[in-house]
Order: sequence, then structure tokens, then C-alpha cells
Amino acid sequence: MSRIEQLIGEIEEYIDGCKFQPLSNTKILVNKEEMEELLVELRLRVPDEIKKYQKIISQQDAILADAKSQAEAMILDAKQQTEEMVSENEIMQQAYNKANELVQQAQAQADQILANATAEANSVKASAISYTDSILASIEALMSNSISEQHQRFQAIQDSMQKTYSVVVSNRRELNNAMQSTPSQAPVAPMEPQYNDEYAAQDDFQQ
Repeated sequence: MSRIEQLIGEIEEYIDGCKFQPLSNTKILVNKEEMEELLVELRLRVPDEIKKYQKIISQQDAILADAKSQAEAMILDAKQQTEEMVSENEIMQQAYNKANELVQQAQAQADQILANATAEANSVKASAISYTDSILASIEALMSNSISEQHQRFQAIQDSMQKTYSVVVSNRRELNNAMQSTPSQAPVAPMEPQYNDEYAAQDDFQQ
């Protein structure tokens, strides 16, 4: 098991062990520092893990080159034996037949080596790509869940502040009506609903 898989498992265990927020069955309380430490290490490990499997993929060329070298060496050895046997006049015909047999055997073995090497290289490449994709998929799911939770949290804060703001406006309106009903005092100017810069910034963020 790689360190990235361990980190993902640790993050999942940590999330499962977190307590739920009061009056909620979906939202949890997370220690920001602990979660950031896990995410930082995960972010640092991903490039090294990807490079590791990229190196494995690049080895397929070396496997094919080695197989080709072995095949060429076998064919060259067969040809050398053929030339040695043909050079002897007494067994020329026998040498010719034997040489053809050796060349055919060497060619068949060379083809088999190349086929096996190609299959092995393709298998290594497919496994490396599949593993890397599964790691990235896990990270993508984790980031998506985190973004969704942050969005819900900001939405809850904005809703709470909007309710408080409405109560304040209502109270001021009632106070203004009470002041207007008293002739001896000047009326308080009615309050126009306005957002301060912080609320406006949060609205822009939500939009």
C-alpha cells in the first residue's frame, strides 16, 4: 500500500471519527489544523507517486529493446553456425538443411520473446495508468465533498445573519412608529435596508 492510499484512509477514518454538529446528522466538527496537515502531505505525495508510475511506463521501451537484442543475437548465432557448416564441403547439404532449421527456430523464439515483452509492457502500462487514475479519483471526490461542505457552511452563516438583520430592521421600524406617535419628540428617520461591505462580499461569494 502506497503512502497516498494510507493518507486517504487516514482522512476517511478521521472524518468518520468526527462528531456531528448540534442538531445535524450530516455536518461534522473538524479540527482545521489536523485536516490541513493530512491534506498538505497528500498534496506533496501525489507528484512523487505519479512520477513513480510514469517511470514504470517508460520501462516498456527498455523491455522491448532487450527482447529485440536477444532475438537479433539468436539469429546472428544461427547464421554463424550456418556459415560454419556450409563451409565444409563434405556435409554441405546436411549443413544447409540444419542451418535452415536453426534459423526458423531462432526466428520463432525471437517472435515469441517480442510478443511476450510487448504483452508485459502493455500490462505494466495499463496497471500504472489505472492505479494513478484511482488515486486521482479519490482525491477528486475528497475535494468535491470539502467544497460542498464549505458552501453549505457559508450559506448557513449568511441565512443566520439575514434573519438577525431583519429583526433589527423590524425593531427600528417599531421604535420609529412609537416615536412618531409622541408629538413632543422629533421622529426617528426610518431605516433603509442596506447590506454592509461584509454582507455584500458574502453574497458575491455565494453567487
